Amino acid sequence: MNFINQLLSEFSSLAWGLPLLILLIGGGLYLLIRSHFAPFRYLGHALNILRGKYDDPNDPGDISHFQALTTALSATVGMGNIAGVAVAISIGGPGAVFWMWLSAIIGMSTKFFTSTLAIMFRGKDSNGDIQGGPMYFITEGLGKSWKPLAVFFSFCGLIGALPVFNVNQLTQALNDILLIPNGVEVGLKTNIIIGLILISITALVILGGIKRIGTVASRLVPSMVFLYFILVIIILIAHYDVLGYYLKLIFIDAFAANYYPKDDTFLGGVLGALILHGIKRGAFSNEAGIGTAPMAHGAAKTDEPIREGLVAMLGPAIDTLVVCTLTALAILVTGVWETTSNNGVSLTASAFADVMPVYGKYLLLVCIAVFSMSSLFSYSYYGTKCMSFLFGADKKHYYNYFYILSILIGATTSLSMMINLIDGVFALMAIPTMVATIILAPKVTKELKRYTKRMKGS
Repeated sequence: MNFINQLLSEFSSLAWGLPLLILLIGGGLYLLIRSHFAPFRYLGHALNILRGKYDDPNDPGDISHFQALTTALSATVGMGNIAGVAVAISIGGPGAVFWMWLSAIIGMSTKFFTSTLAIMFRGKDSNGDIQGGPMYFITEGLGKSWKPLAVFFSFCGLIGALPVFNVNQLTQALNDILLIPNGVEVGLKTNIIIGLILISITALVILGGIKRIGTVASRLVPSMVFLYFILVIIILIAHYDVLGYYLKLIFIDAFAANYYPKDDTFLGGVLGALILHGIKRGAFSNEAGIGTAPMAHGAAKTDEPIREGLVAMLGPAIDTLVVCTLTALAILVTGVWETTSNNGVSLTASAFADVMPVYGKYLLLVCIAVFSMSSLFSYSYYGTKCMSFLFGADKKHYYNYFYILSILIGATTSLSMMINLIDGVFALMAIPTMVATIILAPKVTKELKRYTKRMKGS
């Protein structure tokens, strides 16, 4: 078992290694240049689309632009933003945040292209219903001969969408922040109770399909991001005297790598390792190029692919540039990254407890719980999409039962083997997504030119 565990750990590290990051970041840079920085030039227009200015209830699709974005965000805004940022800072220091920002800026371009393609090349499932996502834009955009690539994506998606990691981390947060400090003895019994509660809530939402998921996500995600924003603002106000210093340090330390372990020679030195670590954390957080978000955006009610691409590009901005930055600043200004040995979610909890000693960590727990729960809703949808593509739309509901069962497994075991497996295959989803997106990029840029001409003429 130890050998298998070690093997899967190495598989996960390899999958999230340098070649994948070159594909994600290098491919994203290519798309950014290819589009002449369109995602940033049309930022105002994207916000108007999101507000519903161009919504037409008669357009094909299941959910609104806003619901599509919040569904995609409900998957990406989670433990990566709260625990992942803490890990990045504890290993790489303040400079890691700069490279997370860079990955988000590039990721905005990637999300624009992948989600535009999800609408441009929507296909039909075995029931004849319109569907979108990488598996469909691969087969519809590149042709049936590319179907093995779509099958590879869907197979990886079946495993990668399982909620074991998210549930495991949420259970740990509930134990560490709520139960243990209040004298509750945690163990298998308490973990089973947590698992059953999560199953009940998740089943209630996901068995209603994408429309119910979109409705719930559109209500939960904005309110929790707002609450998290307010809580961090309170922390920043309490430490306003050092805020400027740490903002400056993020930029200075990005090229100094003062805090990275000095024996790390990957990429030829500590600076290279810091860049790699920061970009990896950013990519892991906003999932740009992985192929998950296009499955949500592919369900949007629209007949204009560019509009959905512009809405989708706001995802990495909210996820990484806003939520991850809030977490980073809270950890930095309170100084807990230097004064405690805590890591992950416990480090973020220490930052909140520093300014709000009585209730801070409990309010953080509310944010963690809602972020994690909303992730459970979205990932179930991604898994059923992959199941439907591989085995037919009439079989997709079977995935939900397996998904619900895996919640209990995630809550009751440490499951490092399963987590490494899911982590690894999740990363592998980026290969077919990015390869197809890069090949189809010229079609997106042509569609963008046609769209801008139509908008100017209207």
